[in-house]
Amino acid sequence: MTEQKRSPLSRRSFLRTGAVAGGAAAASTLAAPAVLGQAPIVVKMQTSWPASDIWMEMAGQYVERVEKMSGGRLKIDLLPAGAVVAAFQVLDAVNDGVLDAAHSVSAYWYGKNKAASLFGTGPVFGGNPTTMLSWFYQGGGRELYTELTQDMMGLNVVGLLGFPMPAQPFGWFTNPVASADDIKGLKYRTVGLAADLMQSMGMSVAQLPGGEIVPAMERGVIDAFEFNNPSSDMRFGAQDVATNYYLGSYHQASEAFEFLFNRDFMEDLDDDLRAIMEYGVEAASTANTAFALDNYSSDLQKLLEGGVNVQQTPESIQAAQLDAWSEMITTLESDPFIKKVLDSQRAWVERVTYYEILNSPDYRMAYNHFFPGKLPA
Repeated sequence: MTEQKRSPLSRRSFLRTGAVAGGAAAASTLAAPAVLGQAPIVVKMQTSWPASDIWMEMAGQYVERVEKMSGGRLKIDLLPAGAVVAAFQVLDAVNDGVLDAAHSVSAYWYGKNKAASLFGTGPVFGGNPTTMLSWFYQGGGRELYTELTQDMMGLNVVGLLGFPMPAQPFGWFTNPVASADDIKGLKYRTVGLAADLMQSMGMSVAQLPGGEIVPAMERGVIDAFEFNNPSSDMRFGAQDVATNYYLGSYHQASEAFEFLFNRDFMEDLDDDLRAIMEYGVEAASTANTAFALDNYSSDLQKLLEGGVNVQQTPESIQAAQLDAWSEMITTLESDPFIKKVLDSQRAWVERVTYYEILNSPDYRMAYNHFFPGKLPA
């Protein structure tokens, strides 16, 4: 682990020792709350997103809630990708104390350890995004994440997940695709274990930050790609470089934002402020979900009105993705820790999704009943 170059006198110890040292001289003013005279603690937080991406606004929902709940004692300096470090370098920057916090996704650093992608872009076994985020908080996922980051990798970070992202579209293609044979040989952008998955299905995969995707399409570096959602894709200008947009895919059927915090920074905070930083993730998760459903759906309508060929990913491709996951899992489980994570996820999904599926009415039937002819056949 990188040695932390921090003063042995933490914020907390400074406030406490300062109060003791100045106690005699300030005895007459002790009735006034000391916090009122303190400047806010500034948290330097960078995202992995371009300034124009909708995810910057969603990160801002976290900032707004933390600052209000702290009564102004915390102020978050929210920065876009590249402001301090590159999009894929925020983990190292938080570990080293260059950043106090980051807003990203765990798949971006699966190159350091493939198990990282299981906390964002794994096989999910039929669980939906809410199922998998629930696994993180109730099924042992958070403890496994801590074991990976702190114990195995020796990172000086605390990590939490928030916002169960809708399943990611298969993406944008210059030409229509109808079967798994049609995607073989295509140069495709994705990240995390999805890169290994699509590579195994015959695609040539490039892992690029969001801001580099459209320029890569324009230069012919890639000829198909996915990022995450209709709003981000539209803001990138995806509709200017491809017109075939396929929704629904198993390559990244579940993901969540990753909130990374420098461990020393968090431990230096007073207990109430640390709780606000942590529980702010849950508060922002709810806000993000409502905001995403509103924007993703309205932006999808704009893409349709603009002439984009929007359709669901062919079932044959989805079936081929599941077969590819099954084969890849066998290889991945040669790593004992990865097997432990996958065993934990399987046990959770087998029980929880059994309930979810049996308990769920056919929402497609209801939609067709009230909005007949709207959905494609």
